[in-house]
Amino acid sequence: MLIGLDVGGTFTDAVLIDKGAVVRKIKFPTYPEDLFKSLMNALEPILETVANRSIQRIVTSTTLITNMIATNNVDPVGLVLIPGPGRNPSTYNFEVPHTFVLSGAINYRGKEIDSLKDSEIISCIEQVKQAGLRRVAIVGKFSQRNKTHEQTVANLFAKHCPDIRLVLGHQVSSQLNFPRRVVTSLLTLATQDKFRDFYDQLSTALSQHGIDAPLYILKADGGTLPFEQAVRRPVETIFSGPAASTLGVLALTPAGQTSVVLDVGGTTTDLALILSGRPLLASRGARIEQRLTQVRAFSTKSVALGGDSMLRVDNGNLQILPRRAGPAYCLGGPEPTPTDAMRYSGLTDIGDAQRASEAMKLLGGTLDLSPDKAASLVLDQMVKRITGEIQAMFLAWEEEPAYRIWELLQKQKVRPQNIVGIGGSAPAILPLLGQATGCRTLAPEHHEVANAIGAALARVTLRLTFHFDTERNYYFIEETGLQEKLSGQLSSLADAEQFSISSIKQAGEQLGIAPLAEPELVYSEMFNMVRGWQTTGRLYDVCVQFPPGIQENWTEGAEHHA
Repeated sequence: MLIGLDVGGTFTDAVLIDKGAVVRKIKFPTYPEDLFKSLMNALEPILETVANRSIQRIVTSTTLITNMIATNNVDPVGLVLIPGPGRNPSTYNFEVPHTFVLSGAINYRGKEIDSLKDSEIISCIEQVKQAGLRRVAIVGKFSQRNKTHEQTVANLFAKHCPDIRLVLGHQVSSQLNFPRRVVTSLLTLATQDKFRDFYDQLSTALSQHGIDAPLYILKADGGTLPFEQAVRRPVETIFSGPAASTLGVLALTPAGQTSVVLDVGGTTTDLALILSGRPLLASRGARIEQRLTQVRAFSTKSVALGGDSMLRVDNGNLQILPRRAGPAYCLGGPEPTPTDAMRYSGLTDIGDAQRASEAMKLLGGTLDLSPDKAASLVLDQMVKRITGEIQAMFLAWEEEPAYRIWELLQKQKVRPQNIVGIGGSAPAILPLLGQATGCRTLAPEHHEVANAIGAALARVTLRLTFHFDTERNYYFIEETGLQEKLSGQLSSLADAEQFSISSIKQAGEQLGIAPLAEPELVYSEMFNMVRGWQTTGRLYDVCVQFPPGIQENWTEGAEHHA
């Protein structure tokens, strides 16, 4: 049996899946100030159902990290940079009051070209002490290719102030792009403690119920990560909600389908894209507000527009605001909302019809319109806003390399013509969206808990990018920060590919990926190193992965996947 949990902005959902089918589903309101309570309200009825029966695993998607960053409810962090030559460090603005820049440099191949100055490091440590900082991120340019400078600074910090928590840039991400690695390191350290508290609470609660099933959390790229590992890198779980909705649509629609994913919640509407059965990944990493990170993520967008959005009238003009005052009026809330307009228009049976009518009368009074026309105006504005967001996202999606490749394979310029709606408000708004866009629309069975289904069924994924330097007889892995000498010589690109595939299989088994699962080659490239008109070595770049998706043993609605 599998349990999937999704802590959304308005509702927390839980599903129990047994023998490839949903056997129970639960929805409870989310308490933003207490996500743990929200999660346990949804989980406990599921645990009562399973009693002493075997649970294979529990997977959670949560807004915890997203909310922490959006509300700036993160721990203060000091920043130590070793940027080397190039861009002036003063042009970086990481919005960190206590930022220190050190001398020293590593070049792009991992060779030291300028040494550190101990006096600068000691001075930095003293200033960190005086500022009372308890957490420091140390990030050097090209540290992913030689970690010695970061490690040297960390060793001195450990010697002079051992109580300070440290994160090193090469441990968080080993991909190129110094500013993104800095942002990713900062957010990792700033969210660790609160994420650990959440994990400890959840682990204790499960233990009290006698549950010892493996506990996973959904990552932004649709893969799962054991909770104890996520504690070290909680920023990987940013946007796990949109990832869950994307995987939920994969599970509930025909295999190989190409669709726009539309997750209409009470607080937000999330957009994503599936191309021929594969979610589109963001090539530049997750964007958190205006800051790019190196967190691998689906190409998604969260729009502050939902069924519970506040409605305001300004100078006779209706506005749908990007926030909520509580539940819809028809559900006992304080103000009219789009959900009330849907209920009044007969598009949904959610909530009390009489209160929905009262809500539209109130709104119509401020607009000098009848309740019918007030409801129509609300729905028209909501549809126009969502349609505009879909069109804007296509402009962004079409810039993604994976989209361009998919488009070439279609042999014509074409956009997906399916919109798959999930979430409580999806069935109500989909017909109107279909009329406005000319697209086919679908709200599949279990659409209201699709995110929890997506979390439950998510595969364990892994992506590793290897960089080999045969002249130095050395390699490093971007995602893990591993930097080691080669035990033997690589004589060809095929050797490098085989080494990479063998390595990811070993790493996959440690994560619980089935031994028979086959990784795929994402890309491989070779560059000659030439000195004095002679080839002195080669650089090989190889990327391999176990791709995201849903577990193969999902059978419910098998006709969809035939």
